[in-house]
Amino acid sequence: MLREIRPAIIVLVVLTAITGLAYPLAITGIAGVIFPNQAKGSLIEKDGKVVGSALIGQEFKEDKYFHGRPSATLAPDPNDSSKTVSSPYNAANSGGSNLGPTSKALNDRIKEDVEKLKTENPSASVPIDLVTTSGSGLDPDISPDAALFQVPRVAKARNMSEDAVRQLVTRNTQGRFAGILGEPRVNVLALNLALDGASAN
Repeated sequence: MLREIRPAIIVLVVLTAITGLAYPLAITGIAGVIFPNQAKGSLIEKDGKVVGSALIGQEFKEDKYFHGRPSATLAPDPNDSSKTVSSPYNAANSGGSNLGPTSKALNDRIKEDVEKLKTENPSASVPIDLVTTSGSGLDPDISPDAALFQVPRVAKARNMSEDAVRQLVTRNTQGRFAGILGEPRVNVLALNLALDGASAN
């Protein structure tokens, strides 16, 4: 019986070493050499200090900053562990709200958000990505339309001209990958850092 079990154990140990250790380490090493920034999390630094990642959104509430998409991520309620509370851009709990188009809670929240945004820029229609969450709840990007919609508020809060802020949006707009894949987008953190730099100058 030992004669039959020994080859199975050897195969299990060898395959575990190859697929569980050697292969992941090799791929991690190759990724670190070919894509060093991405392999480290696409971190964004300011003055030598990490301020975020290009892949995970952050919550900006002040009028002087561009705001990202709403986030539906949750976290345990510190007062009652059987409940959850809103925790925007919580990377440990990525996911959408799972609320559908017939949800009263979703429709009420969207109507409230649209009304609030209309007070910022009454002459423009509200871009859909400023009132809807992404599937992950962590989306770091908004559409160029969503960024341009916020220009009047940001320019007023920063005492800058709207044209100067619009130029920043244009410079921070990324096109489609290879000219055909995806949609044009603006990374909110990168745009806000560029905005801080422009205001400082």
